[in-house]
Amino acid sequence: MATCPECDAEIEVDEFDVDKGDQLSCPECGSNLEVVGMSPLELDVAPDEDDDEDDDDDDEDLEDDDEDLDDEDDEELDE
Repeated sequence: MATCPECDAEIEVDEFDVDKGDQLSCPECGSNLEVVGMSPLELDVAPDEDDDEDDDDDDEDLEDDDEDLDDEDDEELDE
């Protein structure tokens, strides 16, 4: 038995069927939860997968900015 950190609902989870890092959803509120502790069984709100995708986009933007700076440096050398 575990408790949803979002709505405090009691969730029946057999601790032998899950491992740390596994994800499940709360039957009451629908939150995506992650197993963060095994003894006692502890759940936390799972990180959104969308956030990871946004981080990747930010990295690409930074690389583009670096290329732009390199172009500006080249132009200064030409002058």
